[in-house]
Amino acid sequence: MADFTDSPFCRLIRECGGRAVIFREMLAAEAIVRGNARTISYLDFDAIERPLVQQLFGSNPESMAKAAEVVMQKSKPDGIDINMGCPVYKAVSNFNGASLMREPNKAAAILSALKSTHNVPFSVKTRLGWSKPDEVIEFAQILEQAGADALEIHARTKLQGYSGQADWKAVKKVVDKVKIPVLVNGDIVDPKSALKALEESGAQGILIGRGALGNPWIFNRVEKVLAGKPDPGEPNLEDRLKGLKRHAELQIEAYGEKGLVKLRKHFPWYFKGIPGFRQFRAAAVQVASLDDLDRLIKTIIESARQSQ
Repeated sequence: MADFTDSPFCRLIRECGGRAVIFREMLAAEAIVRGNARTISYLDFDAIERPLVQQLFGSNPESMAKAAEVVMQKSKPDGIDINMGCPVYKAVSNFNGASLMREPNKAAAILSALKSTHNVPFSVKTRLGWSKPDEVIEFAQILEQAGADALEIHARTKLQGYSGQADWKAVKKVVDKVKIPVLVNGDIVDPKSALKALEESGAQGILIGRGALGNPWIFNRVEKVLAGKPDPGEPNLEDRLKGLKRHAELQIEAYGEKGLVKLRKHFPWYFKGIPGFRQFRAAAVQVASLDDLDRLIKTIIESARQSQ
């Protein structure tokens, strides 16, 4: 979720009624320790985003501990999450992310360094394994012994990446082996899948990642259903586009007009499933102002009405 779960998007989730714990995008510990201005700027957040967990990645225990110290001084999040599950080449080629599953001693050393320095909850995001879906069982027990307060498990292996289907049942093998809370992650896109993931995994909670892109309403929907209340349902086209417009306003507030250029990567998610959207793609990638966005939204709505 790097470059997606920034402050504007997290604020939008809150405005849509989601009260879940927010995990901010993962940041490189080494960049924080070096004082990289751009990375440090990502530690800024609005009070409305709380409760909030800051996610870090890195492979050096000392650097991770120093980075956590900067994070706590700068933004005082309610917890810190360590990414040991990112499957992308940029992460694993530098021995970060999912590569730590192949180095459990180093993973444990990172946790120990963090736990000895800071008194906040530390969780770990990981996967079912590198290549086999049962590798996480021993890894999870090592993390628990090292002091992890919770685990979030994406129900795919590193080699699967995001292909195939998430195996929620495989997560249950971890739930049965550890005493700390386990959250299940992967392919949770609506209340129905959330309930099924909880049932099949036996996990104490869920973590929603890509399912929230273009869909900031999902948290409010899932929370209501889990509380035994009716599902508000999917927003209609006009409400989806109103959400996009509000996202754009928050982007400009945070980044100025250039925020709309940063917002373009969200467009495919907001427009997913809109009939005939291909004809609007050229206009979408040129949006540089709220007026541009207003014209695009108006065109999409008029096109949808004519096709009814």
